[in-house]
Amino acid sequence: MSQRRPSLIKRFRQALEGALLLLLWLPVRWMPIDWASGLGGGIARVIGPWFPVSGTGRRNLKLAFPDKSEAEIERILEGAWDNLGRYALEYPHLKRIWDYEVGQPGPGRVEVAGVDQFLALRDDGKPALIFAAHLGNWELLPVAAARHGLPVTVLYKRPRNPVAAEMLDRIRRDAMGELISTGIHSAIAAVEVVERGGHLGMLVDQHANLGPVVPFFGNPVRTAPLLAKLARRYQCPLHGARVERLGGARFRATLTPPLEIPVTDDVEADVEAIMTKVTSIIEGWVRERPEQWLWLHRRWRPLKQRR
Repeated sequence: MSQRRPSLIKRFRQALEGALLLLLWLPVRWMPIDWASGLGGGIARVIGPWFPVSGTGRRNLKLAFPDKSEAEIERILEGAWDNLGRYALEYPHLKRIWDYEVGQPGPGRVEVAGVDQFLALRDDGKPALIFAAHLGNWELLPVAAARHGLPVTVLYKRPRNPVAAEMLDRIRRDAMGELISTGIHSAIAAVEVVERGGHLGMLVDQHANLGPVVPFFGNPVRTAPLLAKLARRYQCPLHGARVERLGGARFRATLTPPLEIPVTDDVEADVEAIMTKVTSIIEGWVRERPEQWLWLHRRWRPLKQRR
């Protein structure tokens, strides 16, 4: 079945959004990284609270942190907008931001915790799975892998606006490795990556329509099962990775040791156990840096019973 062609009004709106993004990014590319990051954070702190998704973020924060005061909630929400704005205007600088050199630690924008874990992952000749969350500047993770000789295929959700999506993809293709856009064939493509001995990275901290229900900040959420199914089936190393913001456009990257993968006669129970552990790790990251997570997404939703 062929896809319906977008209406003329919708195509005009998409082109306009793409043009505005281009007009914003062109001068930003020539700015020093710190200026671009600071400008993005400043703009987002001013205009972000006026968007309806701020209400979503506020509700999420109250659900996750019922004991925090209104002032604390607003402080975290403002920080989340600041981080998102910085992330947006750091995008044209992705390749330049990552200045870490293995074996040559020194003052720079990026420090790395767990370098030995990374080197082992790069050099062991095995396929591996890497999960991450929308925390700090999460796009730097595949940039780091590409820079240091670790080919990682990234499973990502393409923006609905095709003009903006193509602009983002150009930067990603230049700075990262192979990309797989989520869709009806993405699971097959992910399997192919693992079966050929590759490394697959994915963000797993947002709502999924299908998958196990696991606790997140003491409340049930549904999470995508693909990561756990691949880990269980292929018994390949499963690591968590994050890039936290240390202040301005300075970052720390961390790779966890490999997680233990349960294998029993109950596949669904194993998948749920794996995703419970993964989600627990992500919750720990968010608790450490709550102002750097994407609270604007509807992570907690009414869950329909599966038939």
